[in-house]
Amino acid sequence: MTMTEPTLTTYNEADLQQKAKDHLWMHFSRQSVMESGAGVPIIVKGEGHHIWDSTGRKYIDGLSGLFVVNAGHGRKRLADVAARQAEELAFFPIWSYAHPNAIELADRLASYAPGDLNRVFFSTGGGEAVETAFKLAKYYWKLQGRPTKHKVISRSIAYHGTPQGALAITGIPGMKEMFEPLVPGGFRVPNTNFYRSEEMGFVASPGADSATAEREFGLWAANRIEEMILFEGPETVAAVFLEPVQNSGGCFPPPPGYFQRVREICDQYDVLLVSDEVICAFGRIGHMFACDEFGYVPDMITCAKGMTSGYSPIGATIVSDRVYEPFKHGTTSFYHGYTFGGHPVSSAVALANLDIFEEEKLNERVRENSPLFRSALERLNDLPIVGNVRGDGYFFGIELVKDKATKETFNDAESERLLRGFLSKALFEAGLYCRADDRGDPVIQLAPPLTIGPAEFDEIEGILRGVLTEAWSRL
Repeated sequence: MTMTEPTLTTYNEADLQQKAKDHLWMHFSRQSVMESGAGVPIIVKGEGHHIWDSTGRKYIDGLSGLFVVNAGHGRKRLADVAARQAEELAFFPIWSYAHPNAIELADRLASYAPGDLNRVFFSTGGGEAVETAFKLAKYYWKLQGRPTKHKVISRSIAYHGTPQGALAITGIPGMKEMFEPLVPGGFRVPNTNFYRSEEMGFVASPGADSATAEREFGLWAANRIEEMILFEGPETVAAVFLEPVQNSGGCFPPPPGYFQRVREICDQYDVLLVSDEVICAFGRIGHMFACDEFGYVPDMITCAKGMTSGYSPIGATIVSDRVYEPFKHGTTSFYHGYTFGGHPVSSAVALANLDIFEEEKLNERVRENSPLFRSALERLNDLPIVGNVRGDGYFFGIELVKDKATKETFNDAESERLLRGFLSKALFEAGLYCRADDRGDPVIQLAPPLTIGPAEFDEIEGILRGVLTEAWSRL
């Protein structure tokens, strides 16, 4: 990848801003920002771990677009693959037909997946992959003659997508209330935010050191899943949906032993375990699938984002032989699908992207450098506004607090002023695109391309230090 400054296409900034104001409806955004005349940042170029806006300003992409551009921006190789495939076969569905790229990609994903997860159902994104897993879990139990098993369990503040079914699994009340009534059957259990564990009701054993307390907390949190299964009735629960590292709320890694206990619980009560790896797969945690890092084998994996590093949209639900088995016989069909699922161009790009992962050893790079990334971010612990640095791989969250000693967080009005009133804009103006989020307690999230290293870690830490120091002085 080139290290020289790229040539930028010239745009009419005023014209673009006016057209955006008149016609563009942005996702998860307050349209009032554009309506007020403030305009919106318009990103026009990406190269490596940098992006440029329409005014020519350069930024570090500290979020890989949206946890997506894992192999980095500006990969001409991937663009060329897409163009060649579009010339040869731009589109054909996999509804009763197939094409070579979908077949090869399914084979490739199955080879990476743990255990007996050998069957791949393609979609066009992560929310669709979760929706597929939800529908499949319910149908699977019906085919087993157990139709009452239809409920699903997920964690507090967890994000699993916005389709109506996936939204029922999402554990963020503020994102759901305007769309209710939702698909019934979604139930919530505590997440694995060890920093806030006491507020959840967890009490460590007397004299336990931090490592022991964290392990105890992991078992406590896992046992809340068993508690919910028993409360609802094992014959009503179809599946548990968990991210290896929970995104929303600020990168909650699993405590040691957590997933092993969850797997035991799911096996004991005949409940499917779905590893939602829409963010965590393809190198974000240093493996093709993050469940390998944490030592568990799920019944299904949902994935998307980094599969193509964003060069073309695709998603997948990878299914165990056990779950697939009823569909091998007779007239049984899974009446579910997407027009663009397994798209020939997206599949070709995914295969080439995964080649890059292997050739450049991006997973190994993440595993080697993750401790250095963590150390750089933990230097921020000397700031009074930084309460906790957590995460894994190239996926970290920094929780912000009003009082470091008591862990007191900001109220809604303070969080609004801190995050939207200052931090988001100030970090961007300082040259860092990342996420300042308050779905839960206020956090800054970082998930840069997997190609960055120690020099960039230091650069990111320096930008954060300057902006957070100013934020604290304003408070």
